[in-house]
Amino acid sequence: MKGITPFLWFDGKAEEAARFYTSVFKGSKLGAITRYGEAGPGPKGSVMTAMFEVAGQEFIALNGEPIFKFTPAISFVVNCETQQEVDEYWEKLSAGGSTNQCGWLTDRYGVSWQIVPTAMERLMSDPDPAKANRVMKAMLQMTKLDIAGLERAYRQG
Repeated sequence: MKGITPFLWFDGKAEEAARFYTSVFKGSKLGAITRYGEAGPGPKGSVMTAMFEVAGQEFIALNGEPIFKFTPAISFVVNCETQQEVDEYWEKLSAGGSTNQCGWLTDRYGVSWQIVPTAMERLMSDPDPAKANRVMKAMLQMTKLDIAGLERAYRQG
């Protein structure tokens, strides 16, 4: 392991979550699974941590007690080149979770994600503030982001 590794605290579903995330993102892989021993604090033999890699980023999922919960204050951004990618990640990650405006969703484990087309940076950073403002207004009306709708807003005027 190198650099910074996100460490995610789950309530008994660390391995399940790791397997889910590695199924959603192509080229991902499940790593080592460690188990609690005699010293606990979890039941002997139960999963303590599940390591996994998504898009080249290593993660550690921990089975802790149900004292900490995820919040949208921390989220993971999935940069998508096409609407097909936006649709695919949106569908898979939001299944069993909830959706919110501006491309945000919470998955079935409570982890927050932003499913963002890479075109957003280009559209939002245009030197013409009227264009960027129209894109922002359009985005604020969307739940799942729609590239064609954002580009239409950009061109209007």
